[in-house]
Amino acid sequence: MSISPNVPSPQDSYHYENTGTPRWIAVLFGVLFVALAAMGFFGYTSQSRLSQQLSKAEDQSKMLSLQLAQANSSLADLKGHVEVTEEKVHMTQSELAQARSRAESIRKEQVVAAQKLNTQLTEVQKNSEEKIGAVATDLGGAKKDIETTRNDLEATKGKLDRAQGDMGVMSGLIARNHDDLEDLKRRGDRNYYEFTVPKTKTPQRVGPVQLSLNKVDPKKSKYTMTVFVDDRTIEKRDKTAGEPVQFYVKGGRGSAPYEVVVFDVGKNQITGYLSTPKEPGTGGSSTPATAPAAPATKP
Repeated sequence: MSISPNVPSPQDSYHYENTGTPRWIAVLFGVLFVALAAMGFFGYTSQSRLSQQLSKAEDQSKMLSLQLAQANSSLADLKGHVEVTEEKVHMTQSELAQARSRAESIRKEQVVAAQKLNTQLTEVQKNSEEKIGAVATDLGGAKKDIETTRNDLEATKGKLDRAQGDMGVMSGLIARNHDDLEDLKRRGDRNYYEFTVPKTKTPQRVGPVQLSLNKVDPKKSKYTMTVFVDDRTIEKRDKTAGEPVQFYVKGGRGSAPYEVVVFDVGKNQITGYLSTPKEPGTGGSSTPATAPAAPATKP
């Protein structure tokens, strides 16, 4: 049986399949395409960096160009003046040589001035960069100091206690010793006045009030004292060290009370601090911790 000439034989089909594009050529083209893309990106990055550098150089050269333009203008004026003078007065060759020499001297001076200006611009830029670097270093150090202080306050917060005062008002943080009081001062929530009040008949000034120690019991860490404030006398009997002793001043009923906390009850004296609320508008500003102790008469 004959085979139609229009129907491809199996041998022809095999021949057509083998004549297609090999796969390694397609892979090669893909690798070349990726390489060209990487080279293009690298070229674009380099061009951008070069453009920035050229922009800075152009800014520096503008000022130099301005100086050079002024120099060229001066030279042009001088040259025109020489030419006009030469035509009208018929200057001698010697005079012309002197004029040209003067013009050449001016040109050289302008070149030297331009070089000096360029050097000054370079020094100014260098000094500016150094100052900016120094400011950045100072800011970094200040930020580190602030962070250290904040961490210290958080660490000491857990050591400070709260207690209910003798007037039934919950106190703020209570300091048990001088170091705790220093932590409270750094927090700046209230005004603090540290004191040592001896057992005398004369009241002692502590901040905005006066205190008088009447009786002490060192074994039981108890004491009795009198507070003089707003023309009033307030006696606090049998108080214990570490107990917030509270009282109000005139116009302060709507705010937190004043508080006296005693660290130590000695044989003839007590040591502690007075805590008062912040005045409106003072914010967190620091307040002198220890008021000057001066004798005062009993009101």
